[in-house]
Amino acid sequence: MLGTLFFLPTAGVAVVFGAFIALGAWEWSYLAGWSAFQPRVYYTIATSVCMAAAYWLLSLSWVKDQMAGGALLLLGGWCAAFYWLLDYQRRGIGIPKSRPLLCAAGLFVVVPGWAALIGLHGRADGGVFLVVALMLVIWSADIGAFFAGKRWGKHRLADKVSPGKTWEGLWGGLAASGAVGWLCSGWIPLRFADRVGFMTLCLATVLFSVLGDLFESLVKRQAGVKDSGSLLPGHGGILDRIDSLMAAAPVFALGTAVGLPL
Repeated sequence: MLGTLFFLPTAGVAVVFGAFIALGAWEWSYLAGWSAFQPRVYYTIATSVCMAAAYWLLSLSWVKDQMAGGALLLLGGWCAAFYWLLDYQRRGIGIPKSRPLLCAAGLFVVVPGWAALIGLHGRADGGVFLVVALMLVIWSADIGAFFAGKRWGKHRLADKVSPGKTWEGLWGGLAASGAVGWLCSGWIPLRFADRVGFMTLCLATVLFSVLGDLFESLVKRQAGVKDSGSLLPGHGGILDRIDSLMAAAPVFALGTAVGLPL
């Protein structure tokens, strides 16, 4: 991963990351209700075409002027995901059983996440370090949540969606990611006031990563499977490893693009 980020140009990183996203799309097609080989291939190709279109859009200067619209669209989509999570938690209904809707949801999850990572990497003002900082923040949140949940976890966060997650784990993950975000803000580096803003952005990013993780858990639960796939023996599928990052990356990219003087 570090070799890809530091030694390949942005186009190369786009290809490498795009390969993982294509595999994730293959897994999502099954979660969306497609079991036959042909429609799953079509969905993987459609996802790849959307990534190519997103890469072209990233090269256009006027796209940067549409950040506000992109942020609103992103927020609206995740508000829908949050509503479905609450609906499943309360009534056991969740996402409407619609293949087109689930296919569209898959594109909404993986394509903007991939585009955000590529956009971050392509920045001239330390883009590679921003990608590494994002990954460190997300990974530290996962680690903090795991150990805090194991030690103090008593109150379930969303037991019907993901029984293993607790509120104590969430707070532990936020504490760990906040500390790592503060350290990374000195590495970039930033002034004190901007470091506080960066740490706040990291905390917001982690909240979206938790939402992304729970949303994928909901999709898997409604599909009746434990893992998104078996491409990573002992770890499940590709989506199981990148769901948090895909939800968090657009938030982090937008925050660093419009809110911080990097």
